[in-house]
Amino acid sequence: MAVTDNPVPYYKAGGPVRGTQSFVHTLSSCWSRPSLTGLEVLWRWAYGAPTLLVLWTLGRRVLAEHTAGTYELSVLGLNRVLVNDPVGSLTADPMGVVAKFEGAAGLLLPDFLRIAMWLAPLLVAVWIVVSSVGRTVVLRRADSALKPRVFTLMILQVIRLAALAGSFWVWFSGIRFAAQVAVIGPMSAGQEPNLVLYCAISIVTTLGLFVLWGVVSWFFSIAPLLAMIRGLGVSGSLKAALRLGSLKSKLVEINLVMGIVKIGLIVLGMVFSATPLPFQTATTPGFLACWWAGVTLLYLVGSDFFHVARLVAYLNLWRGHEEEISLRDK
Repeated sequence: MAVTDNPVPYYKAGGPVRGTQSFVHTLSSCWSRPSLTGLEVLWRWAYGAPTLLVLWTLGRRVLAEHTAGTYELSVLGLNRVLVNDPVGSLTADPMGVVAKFEGAAGLLLPDFLRIAMWLAPLLVAVWIVVSSVGRTVVLRRADSALKPRVFTLMILQVIRLAALAGSFWVWFSGIRFAAQVAVIGPMSAGQEPNLVLYCAISIVTTLGLFVLWGVVSWFFSIAPLLAMIRGLGVSGSLKAALRLGSLKSKLVEINLVMGIVKIGLIVLGMVFSATPLPFQTATTPGFLACWWAGVTLLYLVGSDFFHVARLVAYLNLWRGHEEEISLRDK
């Protein structure tokens, strides 16, 4: 059944419906239609699995070149104690561990950068194509009345990736500022680095940008939907996304809720990943690897489900918005 057959009500007799109220109904609707999540998982892994294989192969090749084919990390200055217990080693001697990783990275980084010069643009181009086609398939499965606008979605995806890259640049600049203020500055003056201040600045910067992205990124998600709903081009869909009136607040509300959900999924993933650690004396490395792989897969599937739910919620809110406008006109 298409989404438009049973739209989430945007308005009720008692007044406007909050975005989160409609989102709860959307979650139930998407849960009852697993094919939506299945298609989302399918197109993402159609891109992700080959990409991981390529990265793994090239990474092993670089590591083999620097370890004479032994893959022994001690050749790079990373001893077994550090590799087996990085958290403990980092707690005992943070500056020493950082220096060791910096030395190892200095050996490997030139080769990785040389590969990234040609591989990164290729992976981005393939992602733009695959994500645009995959998103079109998922949305048309949700609502068959939507018009395919694959090329328009590609251009909008480029714009979204550019904005995302800008946000990462701002984040990285904030982390560098934290390092300059709390670590490099004090060490240059012969003092101990202030790791508490560094972590505080890093956490505030990260959470602040995360919330800011949640407030503004709805724009990059609704524009492709409007392109498919109304058959618009790139400029038309961007202009329409800016002229949503009261609907903007509901989109922002859902986006912020999705941000909280993502953080919750990450926390759950960390908790489940750490569950076997108290029993590590009775477990094998193979079991732990399988457990962590299973937790990772569950996290990715859960993340894909909520990605689909957000898009369907946007679609339902827009349909309700159109219905409200038509009732007002009458």
